[in-house]
Amino acid sequence: MLDLNSISKTYDNGIKALNNVTLSIPKGMYGLLGPNGAGKSSLMRTLSTLQSADSGSITFDGIDVLANPMALRRRLGYLPQSFGVYPRVTAYKLLDHLAVLKGLTNKGERKDVVEGLLAQTNLYQHRSKAVSGFSGGMKQRFGIAQALLGDPDLLIVDEPTGGLDPEERNRFHNLLVSLGQDKVILLSTHIVEDVAELCPNMAIMAAGKILLEGNPVDLIEQLNGRIWRKTMSIDELKHIETEFEVIAKRLFAGRSVVHVMADQQPKGFDQVPANLEDVYFSTLHDHKG
Repeated sequence: MLDLNSISKTYDNGIKALNNVTLSIPKGMYGLLGPNGAGKSSLMRTLSTLQSADSGSITFDGIDVLANPMALRRRLGYLPQSFGVYPRVTAYKLLDHLAVLKGLTNKGERKDVVEGLLAQTNLYQHRSKAVSGFSGGMKQRFGIAQALLGDPDLLIVDEPTGGLDPEERNRFHNLLVSLGQDKVILLSTHIVEDVAELCPNMAIMAAGKILLEGNPVDLIEQLNGRIWRKTMSIDELKHIETEFEVIAKRLFAGRSVVHVMADQQPKGFDQVPANLEDVYFSTLHDHKG
């Protein structure tokens, strides 16, 4: 169990990135969903001990993370939002080098671990190729391989599927699911589908605050019967936005498909089952309001 209690962080430029964040994160996949600039990466950096918090406490399986960061690092795997690699270094050699840094000093044991992780992330056949020449999806899978060195109990992945094509995204999802329920896996993303497909528990974050948390199915159920949809022109949309609580809109074939939230059926709208996007956008709408 990863517990955060009243975590706050303000940077030197005066930006309050984290504002009294409190969460209890159990084993398994946990989704942290929020728009760009919500404070998700600041929270990931704090949890991974790359920066300190101004106030609050973090505990993981009895470890006081802020007081004893080295104890957590021995049990932590971290895939940041972006990471650099050495040019012209093969996947095998780079992962082997990182394994040494992680403390795997026995050559035979390290060989087994490196080859096993490359196989697990479907990169073994590319082990002699330079990581700098990998596609975006292959680099993300290599990032997971390095994060899994040392068999960590806590795995943090920050915006892992941004920029991936659908095939690579599905492969990455399957990889995360295959890691099982014996770890705390924290997935930070702005992509609603990632959380909907992977996470039995989640929180929504914006402006450095936790706005909502719970089980996605339960949160969706709370909105059922209150979501209405209509396809309209852009001119109609301007009028609708002044009259109803528009929580989502997207273009389809040059027209706007609009979701509104209301207790009674608006004229011309059809009721539709709620989904996690509706939960997400209605929560952000209420926060802005």
